[in-house]
Amino acid sequence: MLVGAAALTLVATPGVTLGSPAAVASSAPGPTACQAHVPSRVLPIWARAGFSSPKPRMPFVLGAAGKIVAIQWSDPLVSPPSARYHNKILWVSRRPATPGSMLRIGAQRLTGGQPVGPVLQRAVSGGPGPSIIDLPPAGCWRLTLRWSGRSDTLDLRYVSKR
Repeated sequence: MLVGAAALTLVATPGVTLGSPAAVASSAPGPTACQAHVPSRVLPIWARAGFSSPKPRMPFVLGAAGKIVAIQWSDPLVSPPSARYHNKILWVSRRPATPGSMLRIGAQRLTGGQPVGPVLQRAVSGGPGPSIIDLPPAGCWRLTLRWSGRSDTLDLRYVSKR
């Protein structure tokens, strides 16, 4: 159970390699890019604050540079948003964010690995933390994240609501 969220320290996570399909939804086109189902795995050590289990398992996507993790409380993420549950994402920065900062998100849809359409802007008050991020339409989205003088990118897939 989550009771709070804070990044603790820079620690390597055994068994998770940056750029591997287990660590990040690849930005390259192909079967690992923008996975519709993000498997539950043990969270990186630095993203575990507030969880009661010493090795919490959650679906997550690690930023390409390894500076941030998107822990998905909803899997799959859906577009349009569901009336039954929200597209809740807990953002955890590897290094502590500056108090009062904003997490700024630029989201652009990808088709065949290429950006298409406008960049949509979203923001999370207080910096990385809990959020509900809805993106229309369904598809693969490249998110460029900026907070506390840092930046990272990751890809998330939103599927059509059933």
